[in-house]
Amino acid sequence: MPSIGEPPAGRDDLPPLDLLLPAPRRIDPDPREDELAALYADGPPARGSSTVRANMVASIDGAAWGPDRRSGSINDDADWRVFRVLRALADVVLVGAGTARAERYTTLGRPRGLEHLHEAPLELAVVTRTGLVPEHLTGAQRPPFVITGRTGARIVRERGLPEDRLLVTDGDTSDGGGSAGSEPDVDLAAGLAALAGRGLRRVLTEGGPSLLGDLLRADLVDELCVTTTPGIVGPGPGRIVAGAAPSGPSVGPPRGARLTHLLHSPHARPGAPAGTTLARWLLPIG
Repeated sequence: MPSIGEPPAGRDDLPPLDLLLPAPRRIDPDPREDELAALYADGPPARGSSTVRANMVASIDGAAWGPDRRSGSINDDADWRVFRVLRALADVVLVGAGTARAERYTTLGRPRGLEHLHEAPLELAVVTRTGLVPEHLTGAQRPPFVITGRTGARIVRERGLPEDRLLVTDGDTSDGGGSAGSEPDVDLAAGLAALAGRGLRRVLTEGGPSLLGDLLRADLVDELCVTTTPGIVGPGPGRIVAGAAPSGPSVGPPRGARLTHLLHSPHARPGAPAGTTLARWLLPIG
């Protein structure tokens, strides 16, 4: 899960990024980030009415978060450069309710200085089976869209979410908010279609791992951007993909993916490890 929020204004110490693939070149920091944005501007063919891009960060031993259970303790400035560009290009950021709480999401805006990449407001959409969306979000001046089932909708309505921000759908996928079979699940495909019906077709999901697992299981992810930072967390944290294991003796063969580009940051702040990589993978349909 990438970190959220903005660093202090006027930062001039961001690292350059080496594009290793497809053709090596240096991408220096730029207030407008036009060169970096061009690498991510053209998305893959959508599986439906939306294009879903996932952006996640992990340590080299696979941890999705650090000792504070937040992704901010494992990411770095190189990750932050790409994170800002991906948000600037998206119509809506999609997260699970647990991630919205743990990462302290608030109403979103375009990253400062990158408003030229997309003029429309950046929306937030929260997936929840239980309806337990943080109250500071449901009561915000511009609250998120909430994708949930019938039971969750009742809870969210009690918290004062405007009806036009509520997307109610039941189906066969879940955001991991409760035990299996305890509540109607959330149909993520229908939720994405509802967002697309409101003009929000370029979806950026920032997790958490359970939501990403559900999106992958439903074959709804078109693109996976993975930052690997040069740190070792050790036992405890989960991977960037989580969820209930499939039944049977085998999980089946790994799914293929196509690498479109690979960025590398050899620079870091004094005393910090260097060697972050940022990969963009396209996932096949079916």
